[in-house]
This record gives sequence, C-alpha cells and structure tokens, in this order.
Amino acid sequence: MIENILTEKAVAAVSALFNTDIDPSLLAVQRTAPAFRHQGDYSLVVFPLLKISRKAPEATAALLGDEIIRTMPEAESYGVVKGYLNIRMKAQYWIDFLDDNYRKSDFGIQNTASGNPVVIEFSSPNTNKPLHLGHIRNNLLGHSVSELLKANGRKVFRVNLVNDRGIHICKSMLAWKLFGNGETPQSSGKKGDKLVGDYYVLFDKHYKAEIARLMEKGLTEEEAANASEMMQQARELLVKWENHDPETLNLWSTMNGWVYEGFDVTYKQLGIDFDKIYYESDTYLLGKKVVEEGLQKGVFFKKEDGSVWIDLSGDGLDEKLLLRSDGTSVYMTQDLGTAQLRADDYKPEKLVYVVGNEQNYHFEVLKLILQKLGRPWAGGIYHLSYGMVELPEGKMKSREGTVVDADDLMDSMISTARAMTEELGKIEDFESREAEALYRMVGLGALKYFILKVDPKKNMTFNPRESIDFNGNTGPFIQYTHARIQSVLRKAGGEVLFGGNAGLLQKEADIIILLSMFPAVVKQAGDELSPSVIANYMYEVAKEYNQFYHELTILKEENLESKQLRLAISALTAAIIRNGMSLLGIEVPERM
Repeated sequence: MIENILTEKAVAAVSALFNTDIDPSLLAVQRTAPAFRHQGDYSLVVFPLLKISRKAPEATAALLGDEIIRTMPEAESYGVVKGYLNIRMKAQYWIDFLDDNYRKSDFGIQNTASGNPVVIEFSSPNTNKPLHLGHIRNNLLGHSVSELLKANGRKVFRVNLVNDRGIHICKSMLAWKLFGNGETPQSSGKKGDKLVGDYYVLFDKHYKAEIARLMEKGLTEEEAANASEMMQQARELLVKWENHDPETLNLWSTMNGWVYEGFDVTYKQLGIDFDKIYYESDTYLLGKKVVEEGLQKGVFFKKEDGSVWIDLSGDGLDEKLLLRSDGTSVYMTQDLGTAQLRADDYKPEKLVYVVGNEQNYHFEVLKLILQKLGRPWAGGIYHLSYGMVELPEGKMKSREGTVVDADDLMDSMISTARAMTEELGKIEDFESREAEALYRMVGLGALKYFILKVDPKKNMTFNPRESIDFNGNTGPFIQYTHARIQSVLRKAGGEVLFGGNAGLLQKEADIIILLSMFPAVVKQAGDELSPSVIANYMYEVAKEYNQFYHELTILKEENLESKQLRLAISALTAAIIRNGMSLLGIEVPERM
C-alpha cells in the first residue's frame, strides 16, 4: 500500500536529514484534503518533527519533500501548506495499480488464515422472548466483525451462548402453567418464540398487579416485592429446575424447543449462523467448579448465609456475588465457566463478547476475576460494547411487550422495499421470482447498512423509512451503484481489455486512489472491530463513482484507451462494493 511506502520513505528521509531515527507512528499519512488535491494525493503532517528539525513547519516540510522526491521513484512532486507536506504520485503509478488489480474479484480480502483463533460470542438470546431490534444490532455486529477478521487473515469461531435457564425463563414457564391452558405454537398459530414471549409479558402484567394490590394494603414497594407470591413461585421453579425435578425439566425442554424453532427462522432470514452453540444449562455447573476453585485459593469468600462473593474494592470496584445463598448461580457464574470452556476448546488469542454497553461493568469484573484466578488467557478477553437501538418514538421494553420484533421488522423492510422499488419503476422487466429476491435484498440491505454504518459504541435511532432511501448514505444507494456498474459492463460487451497505456484525468485519479485504499480500510475495520469503517467507506466509493459516471463518458468515449481505463475503474469499483458489502452481510444485485 502506498501509505506504507510513503511512511517508510519519510522515516528514512528524517534519518538522512536530521540523523535521527523516529517511530513511524509519529508520521500520519492521510489522503490529502479535497481543497489541496491540486498539490498532492497524500499528506504528511510534519508538526511532530519540529523539535528534531529545529526549523519552521514550512521549511521542515520542504526539506522532507525534496528528500522523498529524490528517493521515491513513484513520487512526482510536492506542495507545502503550513505543516502539511502534500505528495503527488506519478500518474503511471495509479495506472499500473489499476492494471494490476481490476481483474481481481477478491481484491482487498485475505483468503488464508493463520495464528491462534479469535472466538466471537454474539446473539446470546434468552429463551423467554423472540429476537428484537436490539438483537438485530448484536447479530449484525457479531457477524460483520467475524467477516472482517477473516478478511484480515484470522481464524474465527462464531459462538452463541443461549441463556436457556434462570429466573427469567421460569417466569415464562410459570405464566404458561397458570394461564396457558395447554396452548402450543400449533394450537395458537404463533411462532414458538413469540408464544413464549407472550407469557413472559403476561407474567410481568400479573406480577405488577399483585405488587399494586399489596401496596394498597400499606406495604412499601420493596416489601410488596418480597411478599409477592408469583415471584416466590418463580424462584421455587428455578430451585426445582436446578434439583432436576422431572416435571419442571419436561416443561422447560418443551418451551425451549418452541423457542429454538422460532430462532432458527429468524437467524436464517437475517443470514446469521454459528460455528458452535453453547447452552447455559450445560455450562453453568462449570462455573460452579470455578467458584469452588476460587474459594480454595482464597480469591472468593463465603458470607454467613452461604452466598459466595469476591471483594474487588482494592481494584476500585465493589463486592460481586458469584453464587446465591440457595446455591443457584448468577450470570457471572456461568460466564466464568463458559470462558474456561472456550479457552479449552479453541486456545484463542482473543475472546470477544458482543454485548450491549449496559454490561460494561460485568465484563470488567469477569476479566479481573479470571486474572486473579491466574488464567493466562484472561488478558485476551475483549468486550465489544455497543450502544442501544431506539426508535424515533423512544426506548423499547421487553417486559412490557413494547419491543420491535425482529421478524416483523424484516418483513416490514421487505414490504417497504417492494413499494419503493415499484414506485421508482426499477423492476418493469423482472420476473416475479427475481423481483421478490430484489425486494428482500434491498430491504434487508437497508436494515443492515443503516445499523452497521453507526459506530458500535454510539446509541442510535433506527428510522426504517430513512434507511431505505435510494439516495444518500444508505444500503440501497450503494446497491443501486453496483447494479449501475454491472449494467455498464454488460453494455460494453465482453471482457474489459485495459492495457495500462491511457492518460489520467484528475477525476479518474481520484477514484483510483480511493479504490486503492480498500485493503487499508479492511485492516482498520478489523483492527478496530468496527464495521462502520467499512460501511462509510462503501458510501464514499459509491458517491465517488456516481460523480465519475456523470462527469465522464464511458461507453461513448471515442478514445479506446480512455474507454478501457474507465471500464477497468468500473470493474474494480464493482468488486470492491461487492466485497465490502459482503463484509457487512449485505448482498448486491446485478441489476435493478
């Protein structure tokens, strides 16, 4: 990549000019700002060198520019603006780059994996409710980060920990026992995960009503919660489950089976799969073994009621519960067990947890506990924390049944894509099956892109209508650009035969330079575990190509070498859009 070559030459120039070896990270090489591209293609910031050069910024930049031009055959000229050195590459360099790469369908992607693997946990649903909009962001981030790491030559294992036990599961089970009258997905006509989710909401409704009645009798809210008969029954159900009560286990297995069938449908629609699925019901006992080890080592301690804790006050945190007084486990218990299991299964370099930012403290504690237990791999634990997804009307609440169901949202996006595509008249000659495939591609592409273009750390508001606009920073705009390019290439007929002998206009150079950055963008996105880096680069590529398409003729260009140059640019642009969108889990159409 030319950025690396420029950095190497600049480091060598500093050494030659000032007899000083510097860390390459001191030199920031970046694309020259649009206002100064008449001077160069890339810029070097020289301010960090002023203590070494003992000269003014402009004089330092000029000395550096002279030395780089002298030693770098690819460079043609330079310009200086204050503390910025702008380097222009020779046109032939970009022509040669294009000639070398426009035929490569996998440009920017490493197809061979090496090193210890990265294990990425995502999705991690509870079996008391269907997947919703928040789960969609989680799944899309986990899938895309996995693809980014693989594109950077990493071995990746995608795992899902299903939270299939615990008090929340028992709430749905209890509500079904009390109010279900034997209802099943078949008898109700409901998807299994939605049916179970309805009972979770029903539990909360009756529980709140019970609390209100108790408070009317003079109890405080805390006293009412402690006196709640429904909550006590749910806790008793959890104890029965942990004691392997046959009737309880049978109901638990039946209702979870309904949920898994529903999840499978949702995952398939979303394009998500896993290398391995763990179940909390299988792993929580492993966590209890880790707790016992911690007690023996004196890392944990027991309170008088029999509960087990760790005191992290010396690390600036607080005491953390690891095992309840009745012997039942908490989330931390099973996370200790599953972390150990994955370390044993995969011997990973890194364990990545894709979990919302409300769990930041939990993962800080998890990593610290494992380090205190002497686990050498604990330093590789990384919490990919992401912000919440809201709707224009506000937050969603599972207990109150106000979440946006993932299936309903995807169906709605596909329907909206159908309406907008037909309105724009883009499918007049499509057969029915091809048209339906396009609606699905556009609808889901709009959903995925709108979510993934936002920095994972930020909260976001999802606006379905805005996401599916065919103009602006949206998935459909990028998909349409790919279809436009494919139309140009089809009309050109046959193979692109660029010979590397054309002249180069500034607009042609601009887009080739942007395309050349794709491998570096893939690396950055992988290093930062941030699909938004790829998404926003995709938009820049699509926007730049459309400007190129409107400003220059392609098919009607009379100069054959210029025509082939522009077709080669089109071919490489299409490959990069296809590869980049694939990293986001998004398909692109051949026509629309």
